[in-house]
Amino acid sequence: MEKIRTLSVLGPTASGKTGLAIRLAREFGGEVVSCDSMQLYRGMDVGTATPDEAERAGIPHHMFDIADPAEEFSAAEYARMAAPVVDGIAGRGKLPILCGGTGMYRDALVKIGAFEEGEPDEELRQSLFAYARENGNEALHARLEALDPEAAAAIHPNNVRRVVRAIEICETTGRTKTEVDRTQITAESPYLDTPLILTFSDRSLLYRRIEDRVDRMMAAGLEEEARDLLCSGKPVSRTAAQAIGYKEFLPYFRGECSLDDVSAAIKLATRHYAKRQMIWFRRYPEDEALRIAPDENGRMKSGEELAEEAVRLLRERGF
Repeated sequence: MEKIRTLSVLGPTASGKTGLAIRLAREFGGEVVSCDSMQLYRGMDVGTATPDEAERAGIPHHMFDIADPAEEFSAAEYARMAAPVVDGIAGRGKLPILCGGTGMYRDALVKIGAFEEGEPDEELRQSLFAYARENGNEALHARLEALDPEAAAAIHPNNVRRVVRAIEICETTGRTKTEVDRTQITAESPYLDTPLILTFSDRSLLYRRIEDRVDRMMAAGLEEEARDLLCSGKPVSRTAAQAIGYKEFLPYFRGECSLDDVSAAIKLATRHYAKRQMIWFRRYPEDEALRIAPDENGRMKSGEELAEEAVRLLRERGF
């Protein structure tokens, strides 16, 4: 079977991935698919730099704002949800352009060919929902804990849909969801992906961009967004609660530090995260990845300059 050609625009946070992906989508007739582990959450737009409608410039975007913060997400679950989105884009004759900084999510999608989750059992599923309604979410969660303690620890009891799905996997496959996730590489990947990685020649410039971005987020209402996420009493998954730009507010909400302290903590955590991202993307083989510097002589290239260079490299690869 002929593989589906995809493009991944990757790099550390604040490197200009979104703008480049949109320009490449215009050039090659593409649609953008987020591979960011936090941009999939609703209500966390400021802290995750989710592009708004104006920034998207009419280009279709997918896998943004698809989950409540109460939901836990794994790379495997992301791949299961993103695969039909990518296939649909390709089926419309468009180029799927993955864009983000979560290398694990991108790898889960483009390197995994199939997922063994068993056939849906609608009767079982409805009986589990009914059990939760009659006995409470905690009681249903306890059933999952007895079957798959590791999955239960990762899923909030109030996320009934995911609890039901995890139990359904156990019942229909005879294996736990945890086991299925760990042994998910079951076939050759259907994708032929080219990673285009933004790699700074001057790392200090990236760090200045990170600090400027945090300042803009603070001015745009990050405090209010964090307060709503962490202090409203609504259930929050471990994944969402640990997002950079949110957990740093907890000492401030307890009256233990100032807003300036929060801003400094977010900047430091984001710089450390950017380092980890760059280490991850360095693992991609030279014959597989294209690397492009968004900076030159201590300045950022313009969006047009960067896109022109990227288009040239991609044309050489047959795009």
